[in-house]
Amino acid sequence: MSSTPGEHASPGRPRSEAARIAVLQAVDDLLVEQGYAAMTMKGIAERAGVGRQTVYRWWSTKAEILLEASVGDAAHELATEPRARPADDLTAFLQALTAFLTTSPAGLAYRALLGEAQHDSAVRDLVRTADLLATAAQAVLTRISRHADHMPPAPLAAAQLTGPVVTVILQTGSPLPPALLADHAAILFRAWAAKPAH
Repeated sequence: MSSTPGEHASPGRPRSEAARIAVLQAVDDLLVEQGYAAMTMKGIAERAGVGRQTVYRWWSTKAEILLEASVGDAAHELATEPRARPADDLTAFLQALTAFLTTSPAGLAYRALLGEAQHDSAVRDLVRTADLLATAAQAVLTRISRHADHMPPAPLAAAQLTGPVVTVILQTGSPLPPALLADHAAILFRAWAAKPAH
């Protein structure tokens, strides 16, 4: 997994884990209550009960805090148990991804960052470097790769797997129904497993 901005703290006193968790929780809460645009580093510090200097010692921007919260939670929330059938393995990951993007505070933070990245190049660079979705998808793609001889390179495979789910949620605010998630997984696996036509 790519390192997140918060892991590159400037020299000084080591982080207090309790303060770090308080800041990450505060940014989640404020995102829900105020939205991304209204959040400030001052407000995050006040909600977390820490000094602004403490926040700036570990993160440069609110986007860095949101990204750290998203990446850390995604590693757990998008981890799925292997299934007997490869298509079912893909479906389980898509179900976890849907829940992450629609119900998890970390997923909502990631959606906010995707939106901000469309017009803020610094946020776009953060999101691209973290590569949250491709990193999360790698485990399931690796598991099914022995059954999918024609799977494309990892970045494209991750985009093919996650792209429709993310696009529909960002455009409509609603997830794909479970049956369509299963259909998407089955169609994709068949394409990756099939011998190309000559």
